[in-house]
Amino acid sequence: MKFIPTILSGGSGTRLWPVSRTKFPKQFCELFEESLFQKTLTRLNKLGSPWVVTNESMKVLTESVMKNCNVPVSQALYEPKANNTAPAIALLCKVLEQQNCTNDIVGIFASDHLIQKEDAFFEAVQLGIECAKKGMVATLGIKPTFPSTGYGYIEVSKDKFLGEARPTVGFREKPDLKTAESFIASGNYFWNAGMFIFEVATMIKHLQNLMPETWAAISALKADLSNLKEVYSNCPSQSIDYGVMEKLKEQVCIPADIGWNDVGSWDEIAAFQDSAKKFETEAKGNFFYSKQNRVAGFVDVDDLIVVDTADALLITKKGSSQKVKHIVDQLNAAKDLRSQEHPFEYRPWGRFEILRDTDAFKSKVIHVNPGQQLSYQSHNKRAEHWVIIKGQPEVVLNDVVHQLKPGENIYIPLGAKHRIRNPHPSEVVEFVEVQVGSYFGEDDIIRYQDDYQRS
Repeated sequence: MKFIPTILSGGSGTRLWPVSRTKFPKQFCELFEESLFQKTLTRLNKLGSPWVVTNESMKVLTESVMKNCNVPVSQALYEPKANNTAPAIALLCKVLEQQNCTNDIVGIFASDHLIQKEDAFFEAVQLGIECAKKGMVATLGIKPTFPSTGYGYIEVSKDKFLGEARPTVGFREKPDLKTAESFIASGNYFWNAGMFIFEVATMIKHLQNLMPETWAAISALKADLSNLKEVYSNCPSQSIDYGVMEKLKEQVCIPADIGWNDVGSWDEIAAFQDSAKKFETEAKGNFFYSKQNRVAGFVDVDDLIVVDTADALLITKKGSSQKVKHIVDQLNAAKDLRSQEHPFEYRPWGRFEILRDTDAFKSKVIHVNPGQQLSYQSHNKRAEHWVIIKGQPEVVLNDVVHQLKPGENIYIPLGAKHRIRNPHPSEVVEFVEVQVGSYFGEDDIIRYQDDYQRS
């Protein structure tokens, strides 16, 4: 019997816009020096080699972080579509069943939460494992620090099951302020942070009994996952809370004081970290976030949050930052892609960032990871000029190999077959690309060979 910590990684990217976006949700944003997803992987890796369940649209980002944390990418499961937490957990259980792991214990954790008291977290998880061995589903209930109306609550009995673990009475929806205050006063309510621990066989039994339609659909899954898309289309979208936990008698809650925060708004970010460089005159309490090496000046204004990115600026009063989702809704209605994507993009071979995008030309800075290469390709509507900034890449141009060094350049004529590769085992290649032509879209690519099966 082993412990399998598992990360559910989803998110719409709205609450921390403009840093977080649909195609780059908050778990991948480096809000605290490294991304929340990397922090979570690093933390859980101390308990066992983590698994990840996420959407296939996040595969490149997910595998990049997993490789950095030395977690096998084979332990990532990719959902064909976002389908809520119950199908995700059912998928994990089915795959583990196929691997004869039904006696193992699974812990379910979010990818984008902050936990500051790791030792207390590990103690709570260990107690959850012991409860799971006794046939229980354990939840980690966060000891509330104020009467929040933004979280669901778990009501517990005053009795003890094992150690500090207490039988769960029920799950409560997000309350109004008066109700939240009564929850806090009773001492029997804890925030529901979506952290569950269970034996695989136990959860399968509960899914069979409480969510038979979902389990019947998942049971048709082939071992090679080749029919996953079809299987997922037959799974109702439902949360594990509603589908299982709210109906379950065999469960306990472990009160946990672990320095938890779901980092769900810019107000919470502002409470955790210092501002980027700012100056104030007749002003106080303002927060400035920027990765652009910019300075901010505040004059005669108090308690503002200003968030600066390369292509967007957010200004909000403290206490109102949750309303940023309405800005995202307006951007989506206007079909403005800045609600969904950044000027940068990650690819299996590395990443690029758009510097300028005009009718006359488009420029990028491109990073190629060690040992990686772009596809062998050509373009019908643009020529390219590459200037090497860092590293010593090999450029293949119409089947001829060119060795380049920093400061050197090469011209890629319209229609020419080309690729760049980085043969170095540890150094990143960086170069600037300038495109000139009649069209600069990413769909003007004809691939002849590709390491990532995109041909």
